[in-house]
Amino acid sequence: MSVMHKVFANLYQDSVSLMQISAQISQLPGIEQASVVMGTATNLAQLRDAGLDNGCQAGPNDLVIAVRGEEAACGAALELAHQRLNSKPAESSGDGTPALQLVSLEMAAEQQADINLALISVPGDYAAAEAIKALHLDMNVMLFSDNVSLAQEKQIKLLAQSKNRLVMGPDCGTAIINGLPLGFANVVKPGAIGIVGASGTGVQEVSCRIDQLGAGISQAIGTGGHDLHEEIGGISMLHGLQALAADPATQVIVLISKPPARPVAERILAQAQACGKPVVVNFLGATAAEIARSGITVASTLADAAELAVALAAGTPAPATVTRLPTADREMLQNASAHLPASRRAIRGVFAGGTFCYESQLLCQQQGFPAASNTPVKGNSQLADIWRSQGHTLIDMGDDDFTRGRPHPMIDPTLRNQRIVAELSDADTAVVLFDLVLGYGAAAEPATELLALLQQNNRESGPLLIAHVCGTEADPQQRSRQIAALRQAGVLVAGCNAEVAMWASLVAHIQAEKNGEKA
Repeated sequence: MSVMHKVFANLYQDSVSLMQISAQISQLPGIEQASVVMGTATNLAQLRDAGLDNGCQAGPNDLVIAVRGEEAACGAALELAHQRLNSKPAESSGDGTPALQLVSLEMAAEQQADINLALISVPGDYAAAEAIKALHLDMNVMLFSDNVSLAQEKQIKLLAQSKNRLVMGPDCGTAIINGLPLGFANVVKPGAIGIVGASGTGVQEVSCRIDQLGAGISQAIGTGGHDLHEEIGGISMLHGLQALAADPATQVIVLISKPPARPVAERILAQAQACGKPVVVNFLGATAAEIARSGITVASTLADAAELAVALAAGTPAPATVTRLPTADREMLQNASAHLPASRRAIRGVFAGGTFCYESQLLCQQQGFPAASNTPVKGNSQLADIWRSQGHTLIDMGDDDFTRGRPHPMIDPTLRNQRIVAELSDADTAVVLFDLVLGYGAAAEPATELLALLQQNNRESGPLLIAHVCGTEADPQQRSRQIAALRQAGVLVAGCNAEVAMWASLVAHIQAEKNGEKA
């Protein structure tokens, strides 16, 4: 095997573009691993950890392509990446002359005075400075970049607060603003429900579920995962809540987060209660008693949050929770599990979405199946070896443990698919659950490679596969087409992530009963 790299001096590309190029060259025959990153100290360290360093010398403004594989394939991969990086067509100003290339936020503001939102996706070392520049230009900010410290985040958000501007992020992966999907977002119908969420895949799940129910989204505002930390104080969620309360197009508001720091939760819930509109709150893992207030509807799952919001907007009765499985589902799972030997008892989850892993851990735990994880919820155990499952195991493949030097599994599902196949080969596995996340930025055909791998494995006597497809019919990948492909391959497809976890738990109960045990 050869390791090669190429450095492009002073060439910047945003992180999503880099991950997409990395995913494309990773698929080339003869390539074992590939990474396309900016040459920051952190990224260079990750290349070394991944065995892709090869003596690379680069600065933080340089772009690095590193590959490992057969020598000829590595050369071809570097050439393809080079072509992709230089393939953008020249823009025209409309009169045939080349358009002026914008190289700063200041130039953009001068060219178009009504710009009021900056999407920032630069290495974390520079992200805070760019966000502050945008705020001083009176822009709102979506900060896609991660690796921004809590101290820097607080500085940015206090400045935004003083200017009455919104900061989404750092590490804000999803938003829908005035109908425009930003980051990893989905194509949803416009409507009367506004969302403020501290989780990208959480916002995707709720917005897609609302679309599937026939309703629509007014705005979907991301806050970044640390916004509800006590040091930050929920500044972005409070601003987003205030904005939606004042928005005539928004009739119902949904708030999504893992449990906030208690003082932060109290501030958010007090403002929600006083906002004058119905508010649905899903703080994953929090009890109903901790959230309940007049004017606030508590949702126990992401899918329930969508169902309740749609019912409130339509003025219809609240639906039953999605965790209450109908008799038909129970009978279907009993029949599907009939072939499993009693020795197969373990639940194995392989997720691209971190919040899907988190929610599934909570639900399986509530059903009597605590699981090990690389990102365990309270009461679950830390997985000793992230590359090897043991007992019930639910893995977040989008965590840094798996993405150092690699694209996120929503962009390139190769590593995630390999893990699914490994779980199917484990004699202890009864059921494997996983997600497919659609939308902008995600893999063009997320099911294709996995189904090809499944065809190579005899699954007639193997574990059950249960999936959930987070997306809409209007997404580039088309949700119904992905579901049909999965079902044709024998995969059981649930309607939402919570349902997947409940189905998997029921299979584990069935297997325990075969052994004469109560789970």
